[in-house]
Amino acid sequence: MATIFDFNLKDKKGNEVSLDTYKGKVLLIVNTATGCGFTPQYEELEAIYHRQRERGLEILDVPCDQFGHQAPGSDEEIHEFCTMKFGTDFPQFKKSNVNGADELPLYTWLKSQKGYAGGAYSEKQAAVMEDLYNKANTEPRKKDDIQWNFTKFLISRDGEVIARFEPTTDLKEVEKVIEAQL
Repeated sequence: MATIFDFNLKDKKGNEVSLDTYKGKVLLIVNTATGCGFTPQYEELEAIYHRQRERGLEILDVPCDQFGHQAPGSDEEIHEFCTMKFGTDFPQFKKSNVNGADELPLYTWLKSQKGYAGGAYSEKQAAVMEDLYNKANTEPRKKDDIQWNFTKFLISRDGEVIARFEPTTDLKEVEKVIEAQL
């Protein structure tokens, strides 16, 4: 059976990074975008990172352009935007798909561990998001697929998926769950 430490991600230059590198750390894995209504979460995520990284937190940023094309630009342009506008210094990886035939194997595994629980969005939000998603993607979402940018997975020090947080979850609540793992 696979664990989080069996997966690799590519850094923004295309180099393979083994998640085994993060053994013993608490991980928050986030699919992000630079042009999304949730993009200001970068600021809060960076603040959490600064408060908690010495205690063993790592935030892994996986930019994704599957949701309304809200992550345009190259990996370098995305990195520059995030560091200039929000001062982010947590690890950022190559822009990747988190749903569909080309999704990262890591996301296939994450979603199998913690599926979408529902109820995170109003009916109107869900309809708008579904429309934008369908315009940008040829295959429909599956039940447990990532619904939107800034979905977060919390991973324990031993590699277990503890929680999945939808983008609408208050980051103060996310940090409380992180602190319980630290």
